[in-house]
Amino acid sequence: MKTPDIFRSVSLKTKYILFVSIIHGVIIFLTFRLLRENKLYFILSELFILISLGISIKLYQDFIQPLKFLLMGAEAIKDQDFAIKFRPIGRYEMDELINVYNSMIERLRAERLQVEEQHFFLEKLIQASPIAIIILDFDDNLLKTNPKAQDLLDLPEQFAAMPLAQINHPIIPHLLLLENGTAKTVQPNGLATFKLQRSFFMDKGFARPFIMIEELTAEILETEKKAYGKVIRMMAHEVNNSIGAVNSILEVTKKYINNDDLLNALQVASERNHRLNYFMRRFADIVRLPLPHKENKNIADVVKNAVSFMKLQAESKGISMQMDGEKEVMLLADIGQMEQVLVNILKNAIEACEAENQILIHIDSSKLVIKNNGKPIPADIEHRLFTPFFSNKPDGQGIGLMLIREILNNHGFDFSLQTHADNWTVFEISLVNHLANHTKFYPVNQQYSS
Repeated sequence: MKTPDIFRSVSLKTKYILFVSIIHGVIIFLTFRLLRENKLYFILSELFILISLGISIKLYQDFIQPLKFLLMGAEAIKDQDFAIKFRPIGRYEMDELINVYNSMIERLRAERLQVEEQHFFLEKLIQASPIAIIILDFDDNLLKTNPKAQDLLDLPEQFAAMPLAQINHPIIPHLLLLENGTAKTVQPNGLATFKLQRSFFMDKGFARPFIMIEELTAEILETEKKAYGKVIRMMAHEVNNSIGAVNSILEVTKKYINNDDLLNALQVASERNHRLNYFMRRFADIVRLPLPHKENKNIADVVKNAVSFMKLQAESKGISMQMDGEKEVMLLADIGQMEQVLVNILKNAIEACEAENQILIHIDSSKLVIKNNGKPIPADIEHRLFTPFFSNKPDGQGIGLMLIREILNNHGFDFSLQTHADNWTVFEISLVNHLANHTKFYPVNQQYSS
C-alpha cells in the first residue's frame, strides 16, 4: 500500500511521539474502563503505564541521538568542515557509528589536503612555466592564463570571458582550428615557430579545454645558425685558398703576355676573383657577427645620420624621405651595429619605392618606425623572406634581413615588419621591451630581403 504524501512529510520525531501517545492513550482508556472497579489492578496498571512512558522516552533519546549525530556530521561535510570529530560516549552502537564517522572524516580531510597541495603545486608550476598555457571555458572564452601566455598574446589586464577569436595575434587562427587531443607546429609569419597543443581536463564532471603554446623560435634559429655557419666557413676556406693561388698565377702570367686581348681577359678574371672574394666575405660577416658592445647613446642622432647618408640615394630616384619625432632618445645599444640595421632597412625601403613614393621615419622613447608606400610584399613569398640566403631580387644574396634579424635579436629588441591594408610597409623596432635571454618575434608580414 502506498504511503500518503502527508504522512511522508512528517518528521520521524513527530511520528514517534504520535505513535507512543496513541498507544498509551488507548491503554489508559482501556485500563480505566476495565479495571476501575479493581483498585489494586488499576494502580498496578497505572504504574506499568508510567514505566512504559519512561522506557519510551529513553528509547526516543537512544533513537534520536544517532540521528542528531548524523545530521551534525552531514552539516559538517556539507560545509566542508573536516575538522569536526566526535568522542565515544560508552555505548556500543553509538561508538561504532562515531568510529566510522571519524575514520571517514579523517580520510576526507587527508584527501582534501592532498588535493589542495597538488592544486597549489600545479598552480605554481603553471605560473612559472616557460610554456604559454590558456584555460578556456566551455564556449572557448579565456578563463585563465599564466604570465607567459599574457606576455605572448599581449592580453589586457581584464580578459575574463574574452573570446579567443577576439585576440589580435597571428597565431590565433591556428588555435581556433586546433581540435582537442591534437598538436601541431606552425610558423604563422615565416620566422616565429610555435608548437600548439590542445587538450582537456575533467572539472566537476565536465571536460574543460586548455591550450599550450611552446615557442621554438630561439632553438630553431640557433640550430639554423650552426648549420649555415658551418657551411659558410667551409666555403670561405675553399674559395679563399683557391682565389689566392689563382690570383698569383694570373699576376705572374700577365708579365709574359703581350697580347692586349689576352691581357684584358686576364684582368677580367682577376676582377671576378676579387668580386667572388667580397661575395664570400659578406657571408662570413654573418657568422662572425660579434655580440653587441652596448653604450648609452642618443639613438635619435644615429637614425638622423643614417637618414642623411641614404637621403641622397632616395632623392636621386625621386623618393621623398622625411624624419620626425623626439630629438633625444637614450638607449643602450651597439651604435655600429644599429647603424648597419638602419642602413639596410632604408636601403630595402628605397628599392621597394619608385618616383613620388615616400619613406617616413619616426622615433620616440618607445619605438622606431620606418615605413614606405612603395611596392607591397608579394603574398606568395612573405613567409620565406627571413629564410637564410633567400632573396626575390635577381642579384640578391639574402643577407640584408638576415643580418638585421641577428643584430636585433642579439640586442633583445622586439621587431615587426608588416604591410598594412593601406599598402604602407612598416618596419617597427620596439625600444622599450629589452629581454635578456629571449626575444619575441612577431613579424606579421615581411618586406624584401637583400
